[in-house]
Amino acid sequence: MQKEILLTLKNASVQYGGIHALSNVTVDIDEGEVIALMGPNGAGKTTVLKALFGISPLASGSVLIYGQKVVPKPHEMVARGITFVPQGRQVFKNLTVYENLELGGYALQNKSDVKLNIEESLKFFPALREKLSVKAGLLSGGQQQMLTIARGLISDPKVLLLDEPSLGLSPKIVKEVFEKIAEINKLRNIAIVIVEHSIKSVLSVSNRVYVLSQGNLAFSGTPSQLEKDDILQNVFLSAGK
Repeated sequence: MQKEILLTLKNASVQYGGIHALSNVTVDIDEGEVIALMGPNGAGKTTVLKALFGISPLASGSVLIYGQKVVPKPHEMVARGITFVPQGRQVFKNLTVYENLELGGYALQNKSDVKLNIEESLKFFPALREKLSVKAGLLSGGQQQMLTIARGLISDPKVLLLDEPSLGLSPKIVKEVFEKIAEINKLRNIAIVIVEHSIKSVLSVSNRVYVLSQGNLAFSGTPSQLEKDDILQNVFLSAGK
């Protein structure tokens, strides 16, 4: 018997004013898999994440969790096990590292779970443990990115939506970030959906790939299938015209 897909964006269309950001796009996310969302700027990648999380309203289509249709609203999606980590290392700069982590558990009913989950999260990010009392704004860019991912784990998610986790980081730090992503996926069995321009980095950790072009789904398959296809080159070339 085939198991149900954990999270689905089904036949989704999203419009911003008169612009079609997504047109009839379907993305399936199963338990414990890592999915790459790829394509040029403006292709609709971030809109997929925002639609799944309830930030971008659907003009048509639906979001399903284990096959059951839901109306996505951010605070409710967190309670259902879906966490969104936006691009730009959005930390609360005037709060300490520990206070930032605490905010990641706002949806948890039992506050003792927050402390426990912070401890579990810090196992992946030992460098943050040394800076728990430091204001987040004083961290390096790489440390801030690690903090946003760590904070995303506090609610004990089933799915982690990551938007451009390597943005603005040095190659050395990008490598560390993706090593952490792979480690989290392996040890916690959390499904991770990554919007990312660093093609080599994201393909190294992904099980499946979706390529978007001008709001349409241009490819769906495995990284090895993508490497045999010229779709990425075609999509990026067409976007530059």
